[in-house]
Amino acid sequence: MEQIILILVIAIFVLAVTTLVKAVRIVPQQRMDVVERLGKYKRTLSPGLNLLVPFVDAVRTKVDMREQVVSFPPQPVITSDNLVVSIDTVLYFKVVDPVRATYEISHFLQAIEQLTVTTLRNVIGSLDLERALTSREEINRHLSGVLDETTGRWGIKVTRVEIKAIEPPPSIRDSMEKQMRAERDRRAAILNAEGHKQAQILTAEGEKQAAVLRADGDRQARILQAEGQAKAIRTVFDAIHQANPSQKVLAYQYLQSLPQIANGTANKVWILPTELTKALEGLGGALGGLANMVGDEPRPDMDVSAVEREAAAAAEAAAAEARRVDDAVREAEAEASGQPGLPAPGTIPPAAVLGGPQRIEKR
Repeated sequence: MEQIILILVIAIFVLAVTTLVKAVRIVPQQRMDVVERLGKYKRTLSPGLNLLVPFVDAVRTKVDMREQVVSFPPQPVITSDNLVVSIDTVLYFKVVDPVRATYEISHFLQAIEQLTVTTLRNVIGSLDLERALTSREEINRHLSGVLDETTGRWGIKVTRVEIKAIEPPPSIRDSMEKQMRAERDRRAAILNAEGHKQAQILTAEGEKQAAVLRADGDRQARILQAEGQAKAIRTVFDAIHQANPSQKVLAYQYLQSLPQIANGTANKVWILPTELTKALEGLGGALGGLANMVGDEPRPDMDVSAVEREAAAAAEAAAAEARRVDDAVREAEAEASGQPGLPAPGTIPPAAVLGGPQRIEKR
């Protein structure tokens, strides 16, 4: 009898503990529990301590309310240019209504995956490979809009859809790499040509500016040199006329200029004919007469016009004497060429023709 009573006490204790466990439900944060009473939806348990009717109420599902990330396996998709590409997608979603997520669809995650695959095939099928590779943002927006509209009635909010990778076939990847390499080589060649062109243009501009500056500097130097020479000649001319040089000074200056006349790279022998000495005597006489007219003493004050007239007269006298000497030389050559037994005019020494000239050799 006592054993029966002990068994009953133990059974009552176990029943009481089980009833207490079933009556008390602690729900963690960011989770919602859907409760059914006798197979019918009763209520949704919020986070915290909740009490249930034991053996009557039961928790149907435990729904995680946090945002979830799901990565779908690669899916083969055919583009509009009949190329098969493999696309990986990543989906971000969260449950906003646990009741509809429980009763509106049986497996909402599988449904989202299949919906993503079909929508992705529809979108990629209308694009070629190149546009599909460069239009990821457009594809993401289209997928997100379609999924959000469809999963809204399931109590699910699709926050973001991202295409993780688009893998074309290996042959297409090789062709794309070759095309990209050729394009980069072309751009590099264009950049090198542009750089060489700019360098040549800048070099030509620099040489042009340098040539202009050198020419301008040379012109300025020549102008300054000419102005200096003009001032020097003017100063010497004024000094000579103000000093009023005598005939002796002029004769001395003329004798000093004779070595400069004979100095030359092609002159080996310089011949002074006797007629030239006569011309010098006439020139000396003219200069002497000029000296007798103007005086042998320098004058500080002078008439510039008178000096110019005197210089012109002296120049005319010298020119006339030079013409006379030239005529005498020509007559002597004509007489020598007309006599028999004489050598040809090209072989006659100038000294023999002119009759006893003075010979001066350059050392």
